[in-house]
Amino acid sequence: MPGLLRLQWLVPGICALFLAGCNPFSEARPMMTEYLERLARVLEAPAVSLPEELPPASQLPRRRDRVLDMPELDIGMLEFLSLYGCELQYVVGEKNSVMGRVMQPVNRLRYEVRFIRAAEDCLPEVEDEDLGETLAEAIESKRDSLPRAVWNATWGTEEIENLFTLSKGFYPVGEGQLPVSDLLRDLKQLNETVRALSRQQLDVSLDNLGAIHQRWQAEYRAGQLVNSARLLIATLDTGTEVLQARLAERPLCLNGKPNNQSDIVRSFFFSVYIGEVQPYMSDVSRAADTLIAGFAELAAKQEAQMPEVFGGWARRHLQAGEEGSLWHQLDGAMMRHTRHWQQLLEQCGLRPGA
Repeated sequence: MPGLLRLQWLVPGICALFLAGCNPFSEARPMMTEYLERLARVLEAPAVSLPEELPPASQLPRRRDRVLDMPELDIGMLEFLSLYGCELQYVVGEKNSVMGRVMQPVNRLRYEVRFIRAAEDCLPEVEDEDLGETLAEAIESKRDSLPRAVWNATWGTEEIENLFTLSKGFYPVGEGQLPVSDLLRDLKQLNETVRALSRQQLDVSLDNLGAIHQRWQAEYRAGQLVNSARLLIATLDTGTEVLQARLAERPLCLNGKPNNQSDIVRSFFFSVYIGEVQPYMSDVSRAADTLIAGFAELAAKQEAQMPEVFGGWARRHLQAGEEGSLWHQLDGAMMRHTRHWQQLLEQCGLRPGA
């Protein structure tokens, strides 16, 4: 009897999993495959399928190509400054320690900011003219190189590679912007921090950078959005070709009068394209308009430091307005596909919004 009770509890769960696995609209790629197959059938067109190769995308440039070299102060100068009895003595001492020589980018940024602040606090107290000049030179050097430290603590990190990886599939279906909500909050903070540092406002808090990087390490939504953009472009362009071919044939409705086939086409349009595909397109577009746009802003703020190899990657994967970008391609694919659907339904007086 206990075994029978356990079975009764298990059966609904197993059935639910089975049904979810059979639902082609629960995941992105099966949804697009199903859409194209049904589209061809309802339009009585030759069968079509997703292209094997999606529009091109690439992983972030290698870290060694993204990380900028940081100019170091002369060892003699550091030793000289470490002897002076103010807070700077401890800051320099930490940098000269074993751990200080292998700082991660975010800790290096914190060090650079602490050095400048401690050195500027010390400067008014310095009576020795040579030491004052040395300290002033060190401050100027550190302020000049601060943007490089900021770049390394954002785009030069290991963690951001995970966020933009292309190996974790597609953006989830039916979840709206929920999967990126925490990332958006982090990104807003980060852009404000970078804006302040770019203005040499060193009183900004860097305490949240570690938590942001941890979330990047645990997430991969940006790469999923890139993959979904590629999937949608391939699907919509293929579907548009099917619609174009049908538009080149006899009208779907003679004299604009609906018939059995137009009823089937109209039902498919609303139940599958409007009911399933378009909500996913909207989810991807909205998430990209916030998350990807936020990273585009993060890159644009640091354009002066951007390595050349990164610039090409950013134009393809981040910039919505760039003609060769994925997001520009996606916008065009959505507009063309919608326009061809409107033209087909208009033949029967069924154009949406008419």
